[in-house]
Amino acid sequence: MPTMTIPAMPARAANFDYDEAFSRNIGWVTEWEQQILRTKRIAIAGMGGVGGVHLLTLARLGIGSFHVADMDVFETVNFNRQIGASTATVGRPKVDVMAGMARDINPTAEIRRFPNGINDDNIDDFLDGVDLFIDGFDFFVIDIRAKVFARCAELGIPAITAGPIGMGTAYLVFMPGQMTFEQYFGLDGQPVEQQYVNFLVGLTPRAMHRSYLVDPTRLDLVNQRGPSTAMACQLCAGVTGIEALKILLDRGDVKAAPWFHQFDAYTGRLVSKRLPGGSRHIGQRLKQKLGARMMRAIARTAPKPQPDAAAPESRSEMWRILDLARWAPSGDNSQPWRFRIDGDDAVTIIIHHEAGTNVYEYNDGQPTLLSAGHLLETLRIAASRYGRRMEWSHRRVNEGGNGSHEDIISVRLPRQPGLRADPLDGFVRLRSVDRTSYSTTPLTDQQKAELANALGPDLKLSWFDARPQRRSFAQLNGLATDIRLRCREAYDVHRRMLDWDNRFSPAGLPATAIGLDRMTRSLMRWAMKDWSRVKMMNLAGTGAASFQIDRLPGVNCAGHFTVTWRNPRSQPATPEDLLRAGERLQRFWLTATMLGLALQPGLAPIAFSTHALHGVRFTEDLKLLAKAEKLAVEVSRVTGTEVDQLVFMGRIGRPKSMRSTSRSHRRPLEELIVGEEKGGGFVEPAPSPSHASHGSLPLPKGEGQIVQPESAVAK
Repeated sequence: MPTMTIPAMPARAANFDYDEAFSRNIGWVTEWEQQILRTKRIAIAGMGGVGGVHLLTLARLGIGSFHVADMDVFETVNFNRQIGASTATVGRPKVDVMAGMARDINPTAEIRRFPNGINDDNIDDFLDGVDLFIDGFDFFVIDIRAKVFARCAELGIPAITAGPIGMGTAYLVFMPGQMTFEQYFGLDGQPVEQQYVNFLVGLTPRAMHRSYLVDPTRLDLVNQRGPSTAMACQLCAGVTGIEALKILLDRGDVKAAPWFHQFDAYTGRLVSKRLPGGSRHIGQRLKQKLGARMMRAIARTAPKPQPDAAAPESRSEMWRILDLARWAPSGDNSQPWRFRIDGDDAVTIIIHHEAGTNVYEYNDGQPTLLSAGHLLETLRIAASRYGRRMEWSHRRVNEGGNGSHEDIISVRLPRQPGLRADPLDGFVRLRSVDRTSYSTTPLTDQQKAELANALGPDLKLSWFDARPQRRSFAQLNGLATDIRLRCREAYDVHRRMLDWDNRFSPAGLPATAIGLDRMTRSLMRWAMKDWSRVKMMNLAGTGAASFQIDRLPGVNCAGHFTVTWRNPRSQPATPEDLLRAGERLQRFWLTATMLGLALQPGLAPIAFSTHALHGVRFTEDLKLLAKAEKLAVEVSRVTGTEVDQLVFMGRIGRPKSMRSTSRSHRRPLEELIVGEEKGGGFVEPAPSPSHASHGSLPLPKGEGQIVQPESAVAK
């Protein structure tokens, strides 16, 4: 496609007064200088984050002519920083949108568009007759950027590059006859990943932004992705506009490369210094080597993209709703549910129980039913995105002699005009378990009131935030840990749920998230390969592990809490009661996340205490059964309530970091769907032999080992 020039719009131009439009510039520039700016031509490559705002800033300065290039269209992902991105411009060419916005500022401006971007064949045409080149290329466009700067040096055209770094800007000016772009950055002959590093450390020799980069994994040069802010883009345009003014009017001191300039508004620091030799400077060479090593490490440890983390727009609404709902928490991230889509507004949820095979299940599957309630509330929140409400009904099937059974939940999601998205929607994927120490700053009365309100009228929230109370709860959890680390039956659960290989596990609990230091994890990994090794380790006691897992974080938090039935029950809660309680608990947890609070459930004491209360022989070890009886007495004493009335308990507080370095992720939705999609509905597959009578599907089990399970605890 040839380049195109937008001619002046006669009607607009006829009524447009250039002198009046830019009269407020006068004072910082003279009238004479303003007219000189009107005669200048600037080439800007890229109309995205910085390029677009460069164009509009310079248009408001009164520049009369532009060459603008970009081959891309606006997308939703551009909204956070690109001045031309809006719901009205999604899918439209950036070069057209930005040229139109510039012409709305100055209808007399001459604007040549290069809609195919810049390439070897049109560099000279792009730079023809221009007085200044401004770099608005995407950070990862290295090859053509270097060629344009090289051609500018050959043609004697000044050039500026400014990068939005964190919440500040770093910029360089290249003047004819002085240090060139290549001499400063040293890109020629380097692998592309090293070129990225050289470009970054060349722009930011002082790296002031690193002090507040809260999630380094988002800066991944190897996979060509990085964070950005609109504030930084605006700052880029400001400093570039000032340097452009000085160059075009030949006034002021232009400190060209090897001078570098960094202004970080977040830290309030400005650095403007000369870097002799540019990329050949000994300090820069060291930074280039260290930077390459660090970027490779980040690429290795960054969470792997979820195969279905963001359902494509081509998927049905139901699919997208379930894709968010699957992030509901479940015990040890077991995800005991499968979905059968029955139509546009209907889905069946099949919940499989591990009664008799999981020592952490109690009261006929209460933990799993609470998790299913978490799922229902998450499903309701996800459906609200699309103006749908939720209705559900429950039935239990497949009750066998070993206590194994399934709960079937039929869900309808009819549309409801006027229904708005739930405000907790954005926190569904962020909610997780944090097992580290928290701030000990107490929760405010307002925070406590919001959390209590989230639980609704049927559940009662009690707080235990004095230091002696926190210590007592830490001891309760420590007693439960002593039981589970010594329990052969718990060991079987531990082995299959712990993920030693992934920091972000799709189907288990990452070993790096259980609260143990590296040395203890290594020792535990060795021990968990065989029960005899675990028994040998237990001869030395479980105090060291319990200290890291329970006692230290148990004291270092804002407080502990219990959730009980508001009206004491003489009969066990029904499955429907537990599902509704799970819904409210998920809302409680998401509200805590919205308030900036971390939460760690502590349900192992309830599990073992309940077994003891009802005489359940969850283990063949008589000593552990006796310990469970003592634990039940302590749980009742410390919480001030009967064990049977406890629904949930845990600790809470403001986390020391809001970035998760290791957590449970979820299985892709494809693995959770049963049946084969046929048009708008699904056809059931043949049932497995062991489940033939009820057509259910066996659930896949994770491999590996676990040290600190909370099978009653959602992840």
